[in-house]
Amino acid sequence: MTTTASTPATTEQRDLLTVTIDGVEVDVPKGTLVIRAAEQVGIQIPRFCDHPLLKPAGACRQCLVEVSTPDREGNLRAMPKPQTSCTLEATPGMVVATQHTSAVADKAQHGMIEFLLINHPLDCPVCDKGGECPLQNQAMTNGRATTRFVDIKRTFPKPLKISSEILLDRDRCILCQRCTRFSDQIAGDPFIALQGRGGGTPGRDVHATHGSQIGTFDADVLDFAYEGGEAQRVTDRGLSGPVEGEPGVVVGLSAGPVGVAETDTTGRPFSSYFSGNTIQICPVGALTSATYRFRARPFDLISTESVAEHDAGGSAIRVDHRRGVVVRRLAGDDAEVNEEWITDKDRFAFTWQSAPDRLEYPLVRDEDTGELVETSWSEALHLAARGLERARSAGGVGVLPGGRLTLEDSYAWSRFARTVLGTNDVDHRARPSSAEEADFLARRVAGAPTDVTFSALEHAGHVLLVGLEPEEESGTMFLRLRKGVLAGTVAVSTVAPFATRGTTKLRASLLPAVPGAEAAVLDSITPDATEVAAAAVATALTEPGAVVLVGERAGALPGVLTAVERLVDRTGARLAWVPRRAGERGAVEAGLLPALLPGGRHVSDAEARVDVAAAWGVDRLPSAAGRDLTAILEDTAAGRLGGLLVGGVELRDLPDPALARRALAAAGVVVQLEVRRSEVTEHADVVLPVAPPVEKGGTFVNWEGRRRPFGQVLVSHQMADQRVLDALAAEMGTSLGCGTLADVHAQLTELAGWQPAQAPVPAPVSAAPAPAVGEHQAVLATWKLQLDAGRGQDGEPHLAGTAHRPVLRLSADRAARLGAVDGTAVTVRGPAGSITLPLAVTTMSDDIVWVPENSPGSHVHEMLGAGAGSLVDLEVTR
Repeated sequence: MTTTASTPATTEQRDLLTVTIDGVEVDVPKGTLVIRAAEQVGIQIPRFCDHPLLKPAGACRQCLVEVSTPDREGNLRAMPKPQTSCTLEATPGMVVATQHTSAVADKAQHGMIEFLLINHPLDCPVCDKGGECPLQNQAMTNGRATTRFVDIKRTFPKPLKISSEILLDRDRCILCQRCTRFSDQIAGDPFIALQGRGGGTPGRDVHATHGSQIGTFDADVLDFAYEGGEAQRVTDRGLSGPVEGEPGVVVGLSAGPVGVAETDTTGRPFSSYFSGNTIQICPVGALTSATYRFRARPFDLISTESVAEHDAGGSAIRVDHRRGVVVRRLAGDDAEVNEEWITDKDRFAFTWQSAPDRLEYPLVRDEDTGELVETSWSEALHLAARGLERARSAGGVGVLPGGRLTLEDSYAWSRFARTVLGTNDVDHRARPSSAEEADFLARRVAGAPTDVTFSALEHAGHVLLVGLEPEEESGTMFLRLRKGVLAGTVAVSTVAPFATRGTTKLRASLLPAVPGAEAAVLDSITPDATEVAAAAVATALTEPGAVVLVGERAGALPGVLTAVERLVDRTGARLAWVPRRAGERGAVEAGLLPALLPGGRHVSDAEARVDVAAAWGVDRLPSAAGRDLTAILEDTAAGRLGGLLVGGVELRDLPDPALARRALAAAGVVVQLEVRRSEVTEHADVVLPVAPPVEKGGTFVNWEGRRRPFGQVLVSHQMADQRVLDALAAEMGTSLGCGTLADVHAQLTELAGWQPAQAPVPAPVSAAPAPAVGEHQAVLATWKLQLDAGRGQDGEPHLAGTAHRPVLRLSADRAARLGAVDGTAVTVRGPAGSITLPLAVTTMSDDIVWVPENSPGSHVHEMLGAGAGSLVDLEVTR
């Protein structure tokens, strides 16, 4: 029998060759590993260190097989010893005998299991990996029934704190090096390393060389010291020390000074955004989560496939729950999207959905006391309906649904606004935005084909980032780009204020831009540009497959998106928009913008309005473009709008939180649909609780435009937004037709069949003139870090401990003129107030100051009353 293995997508066709495995012939591409060739014909070879997304290591030696190859005369000759099938490439005519047909291979594998178990503790009943452990399974299938080892096992103090989230039991480690290879080859964060040589000695005695062990960059792990005295110890006792209660030290990969890439700006060892993946790929229970440790066993858990809700990547995840409580989340296996990796935020930040401030029952404002009190759904819907009817008659209702909705919920919000409230005053963008961005989304994003994908990025040739930091804003995109960079199939350049840690790991070329000047930089990207870097990028973008990725932050800077369109039009590069929130792309497709109907139809298109109105069973739809977020808030505060219907909106995220508070206070009626209490709740007249993602089914649309459906995980009495809005519409005398997911999907399918006219092209938007920067002033640059003060991370202190500490960034020259050095407290002042943070001197323009947008002690919009591109004052805090 001959089997032809499927050929992976590569830049060039590879030749096939034939090998024989356990008597079965298989045709595989040149360069295929023997262990992969065996998988093609369903032959399983035991392994621990092997992982399809990591480079071969041959560390565990468990995959030994007997191999014979033809010599020059064609005679088959056996290799003198068993070979590791995870490192051996198949060659023409090779004959492989696995443990199924070879006594030699079987004995070798039994011997390796016996060696691995010599020092391995027999603590399976209390090990988090128990029940899903490859070592357990293979000890039964490929190991001895009894042990011959009678000496003392090697032990280590445990757990070793790799970070506040990741704990290491070195007793259990089998040195497969999956974790160290992941940190080096995938994440690019050197937070864990293999140290020492040999087998070591029992206990903590050191008679010769240290035994090989996995650990952090910590001198205490190997008991060595550095010249010049004792190494500096971290301030948080117990953070990374190998002995409980003892602090760790800050050191490098070897006996030398600490490298820039090995510590963050606080001097602590790095805590990677992706470190949780090492827990999942660990083949034993050596790496564990501080959150999940000793919480449950696999056979106690109910598992459900789902999709992560924290960013627009649409990562596949597996949610494990016990007795109605989610206890952990794992990465799903989706080769087209996130492969087998997810961010730590997607993995660990799930407790927000069951936080103590969850809204369990509807709330209404008591007329006598002014307090919110629980009530029945019938009364709450009645009061909400009457209040919205009054507001509709008193100037109209502004609709602010937020950017974390599923596609189905977004569609229900869109239809509710147009058919029940009769308004286009709807905007999902709970963040700084502009009319320029709304027009851009209508022309370039809504209804656009999915031609830029994760796989396309990996092989794009060149990718230009504009207003986007992938590591902070789309973690799985960052991993896919880095994979392509290391493979040499893509190069990255970025238009940004400075080269961040993430773009440095992408080896990105920097096109420096002061916030607000990005449009000029983009226009300078031409083949005859005077700047060598700009000319090189221009040439690269004309090559087939090149991509321009533009982040949502570009929408708040005048002229940038217009310049992006000019760039892709003159180079032929493909374009993709990458929002930060999980529901933003779906909201665009559902029409949650002032001038957009579902499916990318512009409200000015009379034919589109007629078709949508017919599908919705109404006579007509409002034809004038509505107000955007800022206009809704301004007109509500001025009394020109009668009320607000608000979804998942956090006031701190808005461009002007003070304006939002005034609008909420002045609104005649405020109806809120929300999962948890928020600042909006304190102003609401009626609060209708809705289900979080874990308690409902639905579909997220990721940045690619790919639909990512997921099912309901937990049984709940809460309803999704689309069901609540359907009931509210019925109370107001209108049929919304969104009672079930099937109803919504049927409508979406019907609407998807039409081909609307192209959205009108507005006049180009000019960039704002560059501000004159004074001696003690700077232009503000800001964006959110992946782990920040967002409410989606509430209730997870272990994850919060891995967040990068907020710092303020200035150039060396600007810091010197202020008389500041690294660590000096520097204050930045805006119209609303000030932010004071420790300084991190950074290679960047002297005219820029950077602070994190929403981290502890640094809430830019609220505390400064300013945004990116604004002029702010600087001073050193004495």
